[in-house]
Formats: sequence, C-alpha cells, structure tokens
Amino acid sequence: MSSITALNGAFHNGMIEIKDAGLIGMITLRGDLKSEVVAKALNFVLGVTVPDQRKITSTPKGSVAWMSPDELLIIIEYKDVSKVISSLNNILSGSHSLVVDVSDARAVFALTGNAIRDVLSKGTPADLSKDVLPIGEVRRSRIAQLAVAFWFTDEISCQLICFRSVGAYIMEWLKNASENGSEVNFH
Repeated sequence: MSSITALNGAFHNGMIEIKDAGLIGMITLRGDLKSEVVAKALNFVLGVTVPDQRKITSTPKGSVAWMSPDELLIIIEYKDVSKVISSLNNILSGSHSLVVDVSDARAVFALTGNAIRDVLSKGTPADLSKDVLPIGEVRRSRIAQLAVAFWFTDEISCQLICFRSVGAYIMEWLKNASENGSEVNFH
C-alpha cells in the first residue's frame, strides 16, 4: 500500500475547490448482489445493506457504491483495507465472488462549491440536472473521454474517482474547467 496519493495533495481554488481527497481505502467486491451471503457480509463487516442501483449507502464504518449489476465499490479508511478484505473473504468463502484492494489504483478528488455541476458539464455526457443526478446517486461516465465515477454528498460537495494513471490529467482538466470567468450557467 502506498504512503502518498496519486495527486500528492494537489489543490486548486477556482469556480469550485478541487483537492486531493487523501488516502482512501477502496475495495471492489464482485458477485451476485442479490445473494444472501453478500448481504450478510456487508451487514456484518460494515453495517450496510447492498445499495440500490446507482446509489451509495454509508455508515460510520464506510460507504458502499453500486457500480454495476455485479460490482460494488467499498470505501473505507485506508488503514482498514486488509482487515475488511479478510473479513469479507471469510464470510464469502465458497461463494462465487471476488474481493480486491483497488485503493492505490485510483485517484480521488473532493470537489466543493456551488458550480460543481457547471464545471463537470463541460466534459461529461452525463445529465447532471438535480432531478436526474440527486445527492447519493453514483454516476459512472467520462470526463474528456476518460472513465470516472462521481456522486454528490450534499448540494455543494462531490466525490470524483478516476484511474490513478490519469489522475494528474483529470486534475488539470478540472482546473481548466473551473477557471473563474468560464461559467456556462448549467442548471
């Protein structure tokens, strides 16, 4: 496991604040999301239920984001990844499942400000209207043709995840798209 993030503490303040979210534990869980054993594992280890399609659920122990019909992204404290993987594997033993640490394969951005939807709309084909992308709904999409996932945690806060290898590029894209005076007034 790494001791620094892909973004190494990057920060920018324009129309929105963009910052490296720091070391975040991320685990991909693949399997039958409708199975009792997956539900049991998530409840026992994190105290959460399997989220509905395109939703993210959270408890003080962590968050679980629906990524596809057979994939969840578990977001926890970085230091707890090995322990959580071990616990999940013990409970899921014998079931058709995969539990993988992807913490160091991703870059995570914390976006803050009233113009997040305005900034993201410059590079993603996703519908960012509040009716289509409400708080707590995960959207897998692209920014500048690169794979990303993002969700709003409240009206002015958003988490964005991309592959580590393109983290610096996404940071530069976000900085450019959030330059003051470049508003498109998306609503």
